[in-house]
Amino acid sequence: MTTAAGGDRVAPGASGDRVTPGATGDRVARIHAVWLLLATAVPGLLFAPVFGLWALVPPVAGVVVACYAVVELCLRVPALRPWRPLLALVAGALVLVELVLYDTTRSGLPTSASLTRLVAGVTDSWQLTLQSTWPVRPEADLLLFVPLLVLVVGMIGIELLRRPAAAVLPSLALLLLSQAFVAAEGAVVLPAALAYGVAAAGLFLSPSRSAIALTVALSVVAAVVGLAVPTGPAYSVRHNEFAPAPSAREVSPLAEVAARLADPDAEVFRYTSDAPVDRWRLVVLDGFDGVTWTAGDRYRRLGAEIGPPAGTTVPTTGHSARLTVPGGARWLPSQAMPTSVTGPVRPLIDQDSGTLLLPERGGPVAYDLHWREPFGDLAGLADAAVSADVRTGDLGTVPGEIAGLARTATRDARPTFRTALVLEQYLGDNYKVATGAELPTGSGWPQLREFLLDTKRGTSEQFAASYVVLARIVGIPARLAVGFRAPREPADGDVVVRNEDVLAWPEVAVEGVGWVPLDPAGAASDAGPASTPLAEVVAKARTELPPPTQPLPDPPVSAPGRVAQGSSGVGVGTLALWGGLGLLALLGTALLAIPVAKLVRTARRKRYTGVRGVVGAWWEARDLLRAHGTRITPGMTARDVAAVSAESTVDSLRRLAVHLDMALWSGVPVQQDTVTAAWQAVAEIRGTLARRSFGARVKAVFAIR
Repeated sequence: MTTAAGGDRVAPGASGDRVTPGATGDRVARIHAVWLLLATAVPGLLFAPVFGLWALVPPVAGVVVACYAVVELCLRVPALRPWRPLLALVAGALVLVELVLYDTTRSGLPTSASLTRLVAGVTDSWQLTLQSTWPVRPEADLLLFVPLLVLVVGMIGIELLRRPAAAVLPSLALLLLSQAFVAAEGAVVLPAALAYGVAAAGLFLSPSRSAIALTVALSVVAAVVGLAVPTGPAYSVRHNEFAPAPSAREVSPLAEVAARLADPDAEVFRYTSDAPVDRWRLVVLDGFDGVTWTAGDRYRRLGAEIGPPAGTTVPTTGHSARLTVPGGARWLPSQAMPTSVTGPVRPLIDQDSGTLLLPERGGPVAYDLHWREPFGDLAGLADAAVSADVRTGDLGTVPGEIAGLARTATRDARPTFRTALVLEQYLGDNYKVATGAELPTGSGWPQLREFLLDTKRGTSEQFAASYVVLARIVGIPARLAVGFRAPREPADGDVVVRNEDVLAWPEVAVEGVGWVPLDPAGAASDAGPASTPLAEVVAKARTELPPPTQPLPDPPVSAPGRVAQGSSGVGVGTLALWGGLGLLALLGTALLAIPVAKLVRTARRKRYTGVRGVVGAWWEARDLLRAHGTRITPGMTARDVAAVSAESTVDSLRRLAVHLDMALWSGVPVQQDTVTAAWQAVAEIRGTLARRSFGARVKAVFAIR
């Protein structure tokens, strides 16, 4: 008995793509299996930016070891060979249960809960991962789909080991999928490409030849791609995936401002923090149709930790607080740049606004909130430009006289952060904060027109909403936040936030800093800011504003902490780089298309029956010999080809010629046995050619024949 690559034992001289002596064949099968499983494990570990490397190593390694154990078992017990895919699937699943789902077992034995969680790993875990911030919490319900993919890809690859070029395709598909989730960047690109390239090249090893040439070629390609690919943001399939947030069934926090002020002593929540806090946000409203303010619905499940929002380039520092929130409202107190939440709650988060949403909340909750905020002197903040990457925002139908008021309030200055402060100063100087029992409510255009032009008296709801619409009219991107001002006097270590602290405030988008909160109602009531670094810098910029009777300075706009940007134009080097990558991609596609087309053609020929089946075998043998350099003219028969071929293929060609003669000229109906015998002769020719040098085989694979 002999063993072909992949562990299939065949009789000596029988058909097979590779026929090697028994012991050597088993060794080759084991080596190929190891290389294949390594090539499968590398793409699985490339999900590390999503889950963390050490969260992935145990399940991926466990699945790989389980697959190899099944390969070894089937080599030692050939009777199990037909059951190898099922055995690999069961072994891999058991390993995952023990390593990842042990809490579902009973004394280590899988239960129905284990099976349910494995099924959820196939159907739900990938979707939960796409809906989360990254890195995610390394929990089984999220990461299970990665080792399951490795298991399936390894199982399929092992079954295709008879043809290494086909066996590597499933792992290549997994590699592409991992990059579609999160593209490798920076220093990871080169070692990852090299690791995969070397593992894939190992599949082409033979007992007498090495894959040195292919390994070197793949390494060079990996190095070129790794060094040439730009490090800008890469596309991810996660970009358009968000967690479903149930429709709100409660009153907007903005509409509750007046009601809360009417019951000022009611406790809302309490907290302890490691640093002064300026304010706590519940919700950010950036949609306005002239009547209603609405919040966005781009929520994600909060993962392990998130960084500052995109566009924030100034230094930031971390803070934390412990919050206890009674009641059952869906929005949890938060900050502008939350990084993580620890405790029993698993909130959704809007990364753009910092809003925390707990859709299924049923009672009091306690949690630790960690966040970041800008710090330092932020030199040049007053002269900073407003962000060009943020939409100004919707306004509905603006009453005609309001546009003129917006230009007057901003002194017809161009949109900068200084202009935003001037608008805040204008509202603080010319409008009054309403107090007493009769408080104005509403923030649609009718209420805002009345506030801005007639009564000039309102709560922070009217101040903030008016600020946002006036800012948007003059081109300043602004949004409306609702929450609570942090009380200035702590009590017994805990700071108690009550209804009287309710506050709505505007935020403007500043280049390099992000969303900066302002407080036109606070300016009107002389409420001093808390001593947070950003609040102090903004307060200092307010004191430096020129009097209303003087024109605003118009210095060149600078952005504090703005990272130096290169030219926005596309240089010759960039064009050359993309051109080279395009040519490389086209070359790779073309090279891959040739062997794939040959595989499809062979499969179609093997489906032929009768005379056509025998002729198809002759066509296949002719094309194989042509690909290996045999000169064959259109009029040559199988016997003619045998006469000019190498001696090692002559006998097989002569047997094929006999079958052709019987099929074409005997007049006897062609039986399937004749077709099978013709294809057996082709297999012998293929096996003989497979013993040629590695370079000759690679050349034949990509030859257009």
